[in-house]
Amino acid sequence: MNNQKQQKPTLSGQRFKTRKRDEKERFDPTQFQDCIIQGLNETGSDLEAVAKFLDASGAKLDYRRYAETLFDILVAGGMLAPGGTLADDMMHTDVCVFAAQEDLETMQAFAQVFNKLIRRYKYLEKGFEDEVKKLLLFLKGFSESERNKLAMLTGILLANGTLNASILNSLYNENLVKEGVSAAFAVKLFKSWINEKDINAVAASLRKVNMDNRLMELFPANKQSLEHFTKYFTDAGLKELSEYVRNQQCIGARKELQKEQEQMSRGDPFKDIILYVKEEMKKNNISEQTVIGIIWSSVMSTVEWNKKEELVAEQAIKHLKQYSPLLAAFTTQGQSELTLLLKIQEYCYDNIHFMKAFQKIVVLFYKAEVLSEEPILKWYKDAHVAKGKSVFLEQMKKFVEWLKNAEEESESETEEGD
Repeated sequence: MNNQKQQKPTLSGQRFKTRKRDEKERFDPTQFQDCIIQGLNETGSDLEAVAKFLDASGAKLDYRRYAETLFDILVAGGMLAPGGTLADDMMHTDVCVFAAQEDLETMQAFAQVFNKLIRRYKYLEKGFEDEVKKLLLFLKGFSESERNKLAMLTGILLANGTLNASILNSLYNENLVKEGVSAAFAVKLFKSWINEKDINAVAASLRKVNMDNRLMELFPANKQSLEHFTKYFTDAGLKELSEYVRNQQCIGARKELQKEQEQMSRGDPFKDIILYVKEEMKKNNISEQTVIGIIWSSVMSTVEWNKKEELVAEQAIKHLKQYSPLLAAFTTQGQSELTLLLKIQEYCYDNIHFMKAFQKIVVLFYKAEVLSEEPILKWYKDAHVAKGKSVFLEQMKKFVEWLKNAEEESESETEEGD
C-alpha cells in the first residue's frame, strides 16, 4: 500500500455549472414584440379581451424590461424608430390607438386598457410617463389623425390621474412650437381633459407642476401675446382656457406691478410710473388692456372715499382729474378704452355711493382725452355689461346724443370742405 504512487494535487480546480437564473438574459425586444402582437391580433378589436390578455401576459412576459416596446405597440402598433416611424421589417398590429376610430368614446375605451394595465402592474407607471414624453417629441412623425387620437387619449389620462401634467414639458420643444404642432395638439388635449373634468381641476394639475403660467409658450416668441392666445383657443372652442390664462396673466401682472402702486402712494412723478409700467409690460408680455384695469384699481384704492353719495362724485372728479395723464398713457388702443369703461361701470355698480357718478367720470375722461367717442358709443350700443346697465345707460343718454350730433356735424363739415 505504501509503495503505491501518490497522486499530485492539481490547480485546475473544479468547474461548476452556472445556474440559469444567474445568466444575464440578452435584451431582445423583437421576441417580446412578436408575442404581444400575436396575442393582440388574436383578441381582435374587443378591448375588454385586450385588457385581459395584457393582464395575463404580465405573468409570463417581462413587462418591466420591455415597457417601452409594450407601450409602442399599444399606441402605434409596433416598435417605433427614432422620429416616430414604424420599422417596415417588424410585425405590426391594428389593435392600437393609432389604428382606432378618431373619436372620444374610442379613446376613453383605450384609456381604460392603460388604466387596468398600470393598476395591475404598478411598476409600469414611470415607463408609461417616459413613453408619453417620447411620443410627444415624435409628434411631427405622426399623421394629423394619429396626433389627434394621442391628444385625446393624453387628455383623458391626465384627467383620471394616470399621467402627471409634467409630461406636457415635451410640448415646449422648440421645433414643435415653431411649426405650430404644439398649439394644435394642446387644443385637442385640453378639450378632452376639460370634457372629463373642468377648468378648475385642469388648473390645479397645471399649478402642481408650475405650468399654469407657461401656456403662452406653446406659441413662438413673436406670437406669445394674450390677444393671440385668447383668439386661438377661443376660436377652437376653449373659451374657458382663454379666460383662465387671462386671469392668470392679470394676477401675475398685479404682482409685477405692485411697485407702481407704491410709487403712486409716494407721489412719484407720473413720467417715472409710466416708464416703469411700460418696461414691465414689455418684460412680462402684459397687454395694455390688462394694465389699464390694474392702474384703474390702483388709482381708486389710493384714497379714502367719502361715505356720502352727494359728496363722493365731486371727490372722485377731483381725484381722477389729477390722475388722467397716467390713465391716458395706457388707453392708446380702442380695446383698452373699452376695458376702462367696463372697469368704471363695474366699480360704480359694486360701490353704491358711485352709482350717480358714472356719467361724470366718463365725461371727465372724454375731456381729458383718456376716452374717445368711438369706444364710448360702442360701450353704449352693445359692449356694456349687465351690472347697473339700465341706470348707467339712462345717465349716458344725453351725452351719447351729443356725441352722435357732434360726429354728424363733423362729417357734414368735411363733406362741405371737399
